[in-house]
Amino acid sequence: MTLILGIDPGSRIAGYGVIRAAANKLQYVASGCIRVDTSRDLAYRLKQINESVTKLIEAYGPQEFAIEQVFMGKNVDSALKLGQARGVAIVAAALQDIPVYEYAARSVKQAVTGKGSADKEQVQKMVQTLLKLPGCPQEDAADALAIAICHANSTQNLLAQAGARGQRRGRMKL
Repeated sequence: MTLILGIDPGSRIAGYGVIRAAANKLQYVASGCIRVDTSRDLAYRLKQINESVTKLIEAYGPQEFAIEQVFMGKNVDSALKLGQARGVAIVAAALQDIPVYEYAARSVKQAVTGKGSADKEQVQKMVQTLLKLPGCPQEDAADALAIAICHANSTQNLLAQAGARGQRRGRMKL
């Protein structure tokens, strides 16, 4: 079983989701939001994000870390802040020697809902269904869980492909 920490980065609110993945089974562990003090400057908020992600890593001990890639929207300033928030979260994982995997938002939506243009509600509902949750997780937490699910699915697909290639040649390669 692999424990995966998914992060939906943000400079004000960052979602997190922790799942266990084994074979084709996914198990919910935890999720929530990192809320930073928006009355403080960006440097302080980035410090809070880094410290919070570090605490999550210490609390859950994930073996893999998945995070959403930055997408370029209309507001360049927002994209830069998002990139900085991603950076400090990635550093928290890297300092603990946890492998980091990055996924485009469209790929995450595709992996969870089957549609790369799915809206937030569709992602929330599918995360609820896939993880057998009693209710819909908060939007940012659902996005983070979706990122973790996307990573688990990507990893399983790669292992299956490697196994299929090895089997065709009469040996198993991973």
